[in-house]
Amino acid sequence: MNKRINAFSSDAMGNMDATSISEAIANKSVSVSEITEAAIARAESVNGALNAIVIKTYDDARNNSPQQKDSIFYGVPTFIKDNEPLKGYPTQKGTGAFKAKPEKKNSKYTNQFLSTGLNCLGKSTLPEFGFICSTENERWGITRNPWDTDYTTGGSSSGSAALVASGVVPIAVANDGAGSTRIPASCCGLVGLKPTRGRLLPLHGTETLPVNIVYSGVLTRSVRDTAAFYSGAEQYYYNSKLPKLGHIQLPLNRRLRIALFENLPADRQGHMDEDTYRVQLETAKLLESLGHQVEIIKVPLNIEDLTVHYLNYYGFLSYMTNTFSRLVLGAKVDKSVLEPFTIGLMDTFKKNKFQLPKSLRILKKSAEETESKLEQNYDLIMTSVTTKITPKIGYFSPTLSYDEIAYRAADFASFLPLFNISGSPAISLPLGTASNGMPVGVQFAAPFGKDALLIELALELEAAQPWKFIYNA
Repeated sequence: MNKRINAFSSDAMGNMDATSISEAIANKSVSVSEITEAAIARAESVNGALNAIVIKTYDDARNNSPQQKDSIFYGVPTFIKDNEPLKGYPTQKGTGAFKAKPEKKNSKYTNQFLSTGLNCLGKSTLPEFGFICSTENERWGITRNPWDTDYTTGGSSSGSAALVASGVVPIAVANDGAGSTRIPASCCGLVGLKPTRGRLLPLHGTETLPVNIVYSGVLTRSVRDTAAFYSGAEQYYYNSKLPKLGHIQLPLNRRLRIALFENLPADRQGHMDEDTYRVQLETAKLLESLGHQVEIIKVPLNIEDLTVHYLNYYGFLSYMTNTFSRLVLGAKVDKSVLEPFTIGLMDTFKKNKFQLPKSLRILKKSAEETESKLEQNYDLIMTSVTTKITPKIGYFSPTLSYDEIAYRAADFASFLPLFNISGSPAISLPLGTASNGMPVGVQFAAPFGKDALLIELALELEAAQPWKFIYNA
């Protein structure tokens, strides 16, 4: 089997991103029908190798008349991650532990997402409840990385990442509770923005969390598609407490002070491997060549302590989902078929349930103090997205023990949860390549509400060092 899966072809979609496709539809050089059929053909040609699709809604897409024709992505094909409700279809959340019923209506975020004119072809894969960094479960099988099918796509937005990176669609739903947008963006060579808390409508079911650490979003191949999506989404819903983004089309026009986290010792969680740290240093040199100031600083937080409290909160989420499943999911969960990591999270919370208020206080205080300290001297924070290059299938196998997966995940995604807690925006950009040819992402984080700064810098970096795609790598 070919280990690199390339769906790009000379069909109606060609190598176009979402912006180009919508422009081609608008000027009538292609039709919505032609684009839809091309995307369906691509999906069918590669999904056998990638296993990225849970539900196909092809007939709906063919018969669908997307939202108003003047919407920013009118007729552009897409997929919705299977933890967001889509009317008429079940939301299985990556698990076989319950039987989902067809949804009676879209979620709030699904409506916002589709308001941009996107045409949904189906629902994409994720691990059980989105808790693990890779989709390798018994119910749905393994979702594979189109750059090399021996490797994971990352998670939890696994299927969306595979479909966008391989060229099936140019944009798809992602969401991020501890890096679930940024990790697959890094593993698959994509742009993945975790926005400021409240920038977009929330993932269904997260509205009442004590601290909402889960963020809706998208995965794209180009920065301009990400910018266009947020502009279009803002037309449907705008949070008046945040600065309005508008349609950002120009790169950054001022120079920044950027803090880069140093590499931790090899015996510490968060230690970057050689390839990953090399990409960070190469990106720092690129930034300096563009006139920005980059200063390497000590990591200003205790990752191990943060991990303990974050896992306790994640355990709370697992416990509430599965204990009160009839209320949360509309169906009873069969706990006997839950994966070890899901059960381990529940057990962690049950052992430490009286510590939850303390965990939340420590998490919030740690995030606030870290960001406040850094914002006094820097405009942005720069870190690796993952501390290790993309692992092979099996590294995050759900058959492993809870303790092993928890350690590997915390070590792999050390610098991501901080910004889920604080609510500040953070973006993964595919600015490097590992020695084995796999993409390596770099994370930039900005102060609360300053998503525009990240998009502007991303546009500048994309122009200065265009990243590779599967079709030209």
